[in-house]
Amino acid sequence: MHRNKGSPKPERPEPAICNCLALRQAARHATALYERHLAPTGLTSPQYSILAKLTRLGPQSINALAAMMVMDRTTTTRAVRPLARDKLVAVARGEDERTRMVRITPAGEARIEAAAAHWRAAQTEFEAAYGADAAERLRKDLARVVAAT
Repeated sequence: MHRNKGSPKPERPEPAICNCLALRQAARHATALYERHLAPTGLTSPQYSILAKLTRLGPQSINALAAMMVMDRTTTTRAVRPLARDKLVAVARGEDERTRMVRITPAGEARIEAAAAHWRAAQTEFEAAYGADAAERLRKDLARVVAAT
């Protein structure tokens, strides 16, 4: 496109102030840290989170689990499949034909228990680098982001 010398440059968003980009970059770095620590357990970060939710809250429908994880139903189903394949969770029909319930199995409970030390190491490394108080504020701020969007 040809521009006259005197015409102003079209405005472009400044990447440094793009909230979406900043959140995605931070999420990728944090995920990489947790994935590195969880690797010996054979769990990914989302899988660990799913197992932890099921441990705390008991069996959940795919829809409820998706809402808790702030994921869409299809992504949640894809994340649950390898856990079911590895017999860490069981998926069964719920109250009606369309509902699928997910529950953690004894093998899943053993895996999450073994993985907890690795998760704590990732948490400790993050908080050592970022600051424990700042990390607590960050979690609260990110919860506000989730609630606001």
